[in-house]
Amino acid sequence: MVRSVRTVEEYLHYLEGKGFHLHEDAIGFIFFGKHYTNASDELINTAIELTLKAQRGFDGSFYVSLLETLISNKIITRKDALKFVREKELLAI
Repeated sequence: MVRSVRTVEEYLHYLEGKGFHLHEDAIGFIFFGKHYTNASDELINTAIELTLKAQRGFDGSFYVSLLETLISNKIITRKDALKFVREKELLAI
């Protein structure tokens, strides 16, 4: 579970501790998406989590697309993001 107050950097370290080793290109996509969308750390972390669950790994284009979809639908919190993807059946989680 993602703690909403965790920074992106802290979340990446948390994932590393859980065995998810993201390559530099993946980390580049994560921070590109953060700056491109100006999303909060909570939403970035949620998009990372959903990407890993849906793709069974990190797919940068999927992550950026998901993040853009959440932002364009004015999704701000993790709770709202999870509700949104379930209601829209965007992901099978």
